[in-house]
Amino acid sequence: MEKLKLAPLPLLCTFVLLLSGSAESARVFTIINQCKTVIWPAVTPGESFGGGGFPLRPGQSMVFTAPVGWSGRIWGRTDCSFDASGNGSCSTGSCGTSLRCGASGAPPASLAEFTLAAVDYYDVSLVDGFNLPMVIKPVNGQGNCSAAGCDGDLRQTCPSELAVKANGRTVACRSACDVFDTDQYCCRGQFGNPATCQPTFYSNKFKAACPTAYSYAYDDPTSIFTCSNADYIITFCSTRKQSACSYHNNRLVCSGSSRSWPTVSMFTLTTGLALLLSLLVALQ
Repeated sequence: MEKLKLAPLPLLCTFVLLLSGSAESARVFTIINQCKTVIWPAVTPGESFGGGGFPLRPGQSMVFTAPVGWSGRIWGRTDCSFDASGNGSCSTGSCGTSLRCGASGAPPASLAEFTLAAVDYYDVSLVDGFNLPMVIKPVNGQGNCSAAGCDGDLRQTCPSELAVKANGRTVACRSACDVFDTDQYCCRGQFGNPATCQPTFYSNKFKAACPTAYSYAYDDPTSIFTCSNADYIITFCSTRKQSACSYHNNRLVCSGSSRSWPTVSMFTLTTGLALLLSLLVALQ
């Protein structure tokens, strides 16, 4: 009787990683649409995020994994129409004519910004305007790990001089810098430092809707956050108080809770062991 030959170590290690979830150095991003209509999230750089753009129906979510070292932004596009080849246009947040974005979105657009490292930095920025409420919630991390983003929908309270209209409704809110292009609103010239660039009537409107988001360029103290070894849930049309759930190391983890629930069933484990056995047999 022949001795059973063991699979090569790299193959076994690959299989163990598949069973145990994403590699330790990666971050899991769950993007959720709580809006009442379809949105088209966009990501740059988008190689780890479905190529940088995809549709998301109401109540739908998608999960991606990004490596440590990734630095980029996530935003939502609205009222889009794309053909089978992925060419089209959007009312807000367009990155040209492509479904999959290789460039930043056109303002006004609410942005989630990340720099992943030993300590991650993240924020929601409305410096380029607002088109959708959004919230970032870290889960399973260590450190400050606060929720960043909105409690309200600025489209409902946007000053008329900043409003972007389509079919009689406000679809976005431009920044005062974009509309008036002055040094004061754009934090440049003599206003180009934290001491002289102060909140304005317009930035206060943005801050009221999104208390932990950037409302102007030097709005750092209440707007940028850090967390270590976390996964991130980005929810559109949510608030900071609403709980959101994602998967971390094959367990369901919800924001605002220290509890987690296993998601790997005995069937999954049995199937995995059967797959390993078949790989071993194939190598005989």
